[in-house]
Formats: sequence, structure tokens, C-alpha cells
Amino acid sequence: MEEWETTWTCKYDIIREMKWRRKSMELERSRLKRRIDVAMGRIPGNLVITGCHIIDVYTQTIYEGDILIADGVIVATGGPFTASQVIHGDGLYAAPGLIESHIHIESSYVSPEEFGRLIVPLGTTTAVCDPHEIVNVAGLPGLQYMKDAAAHTALDIRYMMPSCVPATPFDHSGAAITEKEMEQAMADDAILGVGEFMNVPGVLRGEDTVLDELIAAHKAHRPIDGHAPGVSGRELQAYTAAQVLTDHECDTPEAVQEHLRNGMYVMLRNGSACHDLPRLVSTVTAQTLRRFLLCSDDLHPKTIFEKGHLNEHLRLCVAAGIDAVSAITMATLNPAECYGLTDRGAIGPGKKADIVLFEDLHSFKAARVFISGKEVGHDGVYLPPFTREDYSAVGSSVHIGDFSEKKLVMHLTSPRVKTIDIIPESVVTNMGTATVTCDGQGDFVFDERQDIAKVAVVERHHDTGCVGLGLLRGYGIRRGAIAVTIAHDSHNIIVVGTNNKDMAIAVEAIRNQSGGMISVVDGRVQDAIALPIAGLMSDKPAQWVDEKMKAFYKHAHAELGVNEDVDVIMTLCFMSLPVIPHIKLLDTGLFDVDAFTFTPIQV
Repeated sequence: MEEWETTWTCKYDIIREMKWRRKSMELERSRLKRRIDVAMGRIPGNLVITGCHIIDVYTQTIYEGDILIADGVIVATGGPFTASQVIHGDGLYAAPGLIESHIHIESSYVSPEEFGRLIVPLGTTTAVCDPHEIVNVAGLPGLQYMKDAAAHTALDIRYMMPSCVPATPFDHSGAAITEKEMEQAMADDAILGVGEFMNVPGVLRGEDTVLDELIAAHKAHRPIDGHAPGVSGRELQAYTAAQVLTDHECDTPEAVQEHLRNGMYVMLRNGSACHDLPRLVSTVTAQTLRRFLLCSDDLHPKTIFEKGHLNEHLRLCVAAGIDAVSAITMATLNPAECYGLTDRGAIGPGKKADIVLFEDLHSFKAARVFISGKEVGHDGVYLPPFTREDYSAVGSSVHIGDFSEKKLVMHLTSPRVKTIDIIPESVVTNMGTATVTCDGQGDFVFDERQDIAKVAVVERHHDTGCVGLGLLRGYGIRRGAIAVTIAHDSHNIIVVGTNNKDMAIAVEAIRNQSGGMISVVDGRVQDAIALPIAGLMSDKPAQWVDEKMKAFYKHAHAELGVNEDVDVIMTLCFMSLPVIPHIKLLDTGLFDVDAFTFTPIQV
């Protein structure tokens, strides 16, 4: 009887699957026929945008005409056309919707839905995002939250599967993702490929676990983003031979040329922390144009409110002498082809009706924005209704075990020490040396004449009690302490200060508010910004985050003495990233990035 029931159930499932496929095919056939009929003029379209200067990224030209849309797809250009809805372009410049090629939404401190609300009215319609920040904290539930939250915004958010979780084996991350989990995740069409592959030494050494992750991407036929600062010569060729396709870490024109010769896409980055685009845009020529992408990497609300998003990248390109159509190509057709988004990236028949109408090709102010033929942005205003995803699955992320002020005491045997030296407007740090003052325990004693402060990284995921100690030069802090739970990429707590008491209070305050940013002076919390979503993102509107950040920065500079040319938070965020040269601090100790090993603080 059971065998008969099993057989019948299997047959029923097969029949149901066949019916679903037949129905799906009929629906697709009906849609395709309708698009053809609209293009042929047999029936009217849904929407026509008239009187535009159309940006043609295929031929690198501009022509006047109308754009005909049916069922969210461009079916014809030129005109005249008939449609049930007419929008007058009034001489505006119609460009394909802009595509962000590499960004970490978490670094904006706002949720995906809020991020979409920010950038869509500026002309961005698609964003390729690497969620390795939240996945390093929360694992695959973090990725699921990001995917679910993305469904609440008109912005088409596509994710890269984080490759390095953890980024290296030297500190404690919140999660560890295996190649099997990567392989399973990439079965989802929402996952475009593999995120920035930061473990360059692991690739060059041919480590088994690293090779397995690369093979998972190869088997899925998905692109792999790179992250190779300072890598050149034979090592860069070996890295590229592993089929790494892009890199956003080029810092010189020579590095750009070498990457291009190796067949890589070069991302011209301009975000809140790194501003490489103005220095490197001169490498864009008619011959190299099609191998460049525009990206932000990390972008704060303040930057978006003051300067914009990819529209700012376009302004910078044109100001540097790049033709406007060429600049737009780097933000549309190029990333679409790079990431296999064959349904977008141009204004032409068969392409998704993601369109931005710019007022001109100098300011790149977006007058109207369309996604799949629906207007979603008008004169800087986001039009769709706004809802938020529940974040309870990733809301509790600060777990500090065995921590006390005593953990912050250094036991130096000599006043000669190594320092982490900040380079203004850069995430790169130099290894310096200094002679400091010590007390009877060998603990560091702050002297503002030296501009050297104590810095600590406190493990916050597994109650390990691990605390790494170091000395930071160039931050400028003269009193108190500042602590954050944003510390790429493991995102442990990083705290800098002039005394152990204020530093310990800052860490405890961070624990009590489930992550975020804290400043403390004379034993009292001065400023606090809660980031309850994995200790990385706020559940508040971007305007609220921006105002709080402005106040936090103002107090940090004015009351704590942080140097004006130092980004108060972003500088700290990168102090524990062991894949950015030259020296960093982990919860397990001081790390020499060049040697890719730990180093003692004593000289």
C-alpha cells in the first residue's frame, strides 16, 4: 500500500510540474508576442517617453527620439509611437539606469531598504553588493536578511557571495562559510558571483580551502571579484590565472595598466573613505574604456546627501575630460556585461526599462528615474511606498566574555615600540616606531605631545575574552575614548583612547546598546549611535543617521581632539583589516600585513 501511495505521489508531482511548465511557457510566449506587436505598431505600448536626447552606449553617440516601453521592457526607440501613457522628456538626456559595480551596503550604516531609498532618485537602478560585513558577523542568516530586506526597495540589489568569511584565519569572526555553503548559496539567481577575494596569499600559495572556494565559483560559472592592493608582476598574473575578474584596489596609473594587460576589469573607486577615481581617471582612453567600472565600495549617508552617488562619479569623470557618453558607459554597459546582467545596461530593444532622465551632462542631476518602466524617482524624491524588513534574526550580535579594564593593561618590557601610523585619507597604515612613557606595570602612559594613543580590539562574537593591544599614531585624540563595532572584516569592537578607564566604559556601553558607536570623556558617555542590525546598521532613516553622525564627528574633533583630517569612524573601521597594508591590529595581536604574520609590539 505504501509503495502504491509513493508511486502515485511521484506521478502526481510530475504531472503538476509539467502543467506548471506549460503554463509558464504560455505566459512567456504571450508576453513576447505582445512586445513584438507593440514594437511593430500593431498595438499601443504601456509607456512612451518623448522628446529625449538618448544616450547610445553601443555607438557612443547621442540622438533625439522617443522610447517605447511594454511590460517593463524597452521595445523600440525613435518614434513616433503610441502608448497608453505619455511622459514628455522635454529635451532631457535619457541614459540607461546606473549600475553600482561594488559596494558594501552595511558601510552606509543604513539598511538595504533605506539605502535604496537614498540612491534610486539619483539615477542608480541596480547595485552589485558584497555583504561580507554582515556575513562575517552573522553567517548565512545575515545574507538571508540582506536578501529579504532588498525586496522592500525598488533598487535592484544583486549580491555577491562573500568569499572570505573569515577574511583570514588570524582573528575571530562571527561566522565561517565553507565552499559547500558558497556553492549552495550561488544556486540562487540573486547571487551574481563571488565577492572580493581578499586572501591573496592563500591564492598564491594554492591553499586547499581557498582553491575549493574558487572552484565553487568556476563550477557555477560566476564572476569573482578581486581585492589585491599592491599585488603586481608574477603574483598578479597568478591571481588573475585563478580567474579573478575585477579589482577595486588599484592605486597608481601603473597598477591600472598592469591590471588591464592581465584582462581584468578595473573599478574606479570613489566613496567616503577612498577617492581613487580622480587620480586614475586619466588612464581611461578610447582603447581601454570598455574595461572600466565605477564603484563606491564604502559610502556614508553624509557623502550621498552632499555629493550624490554614481552621478558624482560621472561629474568627476566629465570634469577630468572624459566624454559624457564614455563616462555613462562605465556605469551602465560595462558592469552589465561584466556581471552577466544581459537584460540591462543600455537603451535599446529588449532591454529592461531602467532609465534615468538627466537635466544635463555636467551636473548629472536626475529629473526622473524609471525601473522596469515604472517611475520611482522624481526631482530627488523616492516615489514607492516604504517598508522595513524584520531584523530580529541578526539583532543580537555583541557577546563579550571575560572583559574588564585590566584587559587593557600593556606589559611592556621596553619603551621602544611599534606603532600603527595613520595615512590621512587612506586605509593603508604604515609601521612606525616610537619611544613611549610607561608606568610601573609597563603600561603605556598617554602623552599628547606624541599624538600616540592606545588602541584595542575586543572580540565580540564568541565570548572568547580575546583583546589585542597596540598603539595608534596620527589619530589626534587628546582625551577620552571612542569605540565602534564596525571593524573590517571580522567586526570585533575597536576602541581607541587616552586612558584605560574611559576605554573600558566605552566597550561596556557598546555592549549595552547592542553595537554602534560610543564616545566617552572623563568616565561619562558623550555620544552614542546605536546600530542594532548586526552592530553594523541602524534601523532609523538615513537623515537621522546623518544628523547623529555629524554631531558625533563634531564632538570628537572639538572635545576629544581627533585630527580634522582624519575620518573619526572610518579610520578606526580599517585598523583591524589584515589584508590592507602594512600593519593592523587584531583581537589576537599586532599583525604585519606584508609578512602576513603576527609581530611583537616591542621593537
